[in-house]
Amino acid sequence: MKVLVCISNVPDTTSKIQFTPDGSAFDAQGVQFVINPYDEFSLTRALWIKEQQGGNVTVVHVGPASSEPTIRKALAIGADDAIRIDVEPTDGFAVASELAALVREVGYDLVLTGRESIDYNGGQVPGMLAALLGWPFVNGCVGMELQSGTAELLREIDGGREKLSASLPMVIAGQKGLVEEKDLRIPNMRGIMTARTKPLTVRPSAASGAERTRAVGFEKPVGKQACVLLKTDQVDELVRQLHENAKVI
Repeated sequence: MKVLVCISNVPDTTSKIQFTPDGSAFDAQGVQFVINPYDEFSLTRALWIKEQQGGNVTVVHVGPASSEPTIRKALAIGADDAIRIDVEPTDGFAVASELAALVREVGYDLVLTGRESIDYNGGQVPGMLAALLGWPFVNGCVGMELQSGTAELLREIDGGREKLSASLPMVIAGQKGLVEEKDLRIPNMRGIMTARTKPLTVRPSAASGAERTRAVGFEKPVGKQACVLLKTDQVDELVRQLHENAKVI
């Protein structure tokens, strides 16, 4: 079985986010980048499939050369090979178009992604990719069993969980539950050394002109104001604060 795992290169959750002085772009200087956590769940599940049923696990990322350390980490975790599509991602549709072109050319039995990336939280790419390929798609997947070309799936919905069945090939967007956090793989020294010799193929853009949106500017939310403590008998002051400062009455 040929499994493709799509990974995003995102800032570590502990990073302090800054923008360029003119507010036109994210300032990546000094920021530590990691594999998108939702993608890690899907990558670990793909490795389980390989270990149980055999096959090959390829990771793919759409982005510049600066993302290669993150791709190498995925190889150290256990992926067999990697592909970097050498184009600066501009929006979800552009990324999905690049991935769809790759899948059509190479051919895969299963494509796994994370539910969303933790930087923009758009959640657009998995569904767009499935639509471009004309494949079945399950989002928010928390359970999966594969047998004889059929996938039995479990996903979270409002108020419960839904059981689904679909035929491969298909696109699955995973999250915590597809595997548990304790099951996530951590690169060991042998994996890190092996990753240096595993193939990392760089491909040019195959979907030029797919851009549909662009970021005009960024700005931080207004900082939280200091907390004001009032005594229980300061009713008039409470009303004034709610009216003039909080502007809720």
